[in-house]
Amino acid sequence: MTILQTIKTWAQKVERDAVTLWFAYRHPATPWPVKALCAFVVAYALSPIDLIPDFIPVFGYLDDAILLPGLIWLAIRLLPFGVLAESRQRAYEWMESEGKKPRSYIGAVAVVAIWLAMSYAAYWYWIR
Repeated sequence: MTILQTIKTWAQKVERDAVTLWFAYRHPATPWPVKALCAFVVAYALSPIDLIPDFIPVFGYLDDAILLPGLIWLAIRLLPFGVLAESRQRAYEWMESEGKKPRSYIGAVAVVAIWLAMSYAAYWYWIR
């Protein structure tokens, strides 16, 4: 297996696990603190906008390569086994039937809100 194939396989697993968390968030047996983490991770993972834009050298891909997989790993570890198994099955079926991951426009709005808040804070800091 080449390095490119390894990276592609890893990226597909991360994408599948993000969709798994989407289904786990909606599962009634998921504890509320884990639901909150799942909601945050899913909103960010499925958002069409990144917190750190990809065109910024090195840092642009840092969130995709380290932050997001770490948060997904943590949320997966906190899920009850039954919820995880059922959510993974539903995610697999979704990916097979739809052929793509869902989009989270709420996540996009949250990312834009964070950027606006940071811009306002920077403006306020430099003007005062």
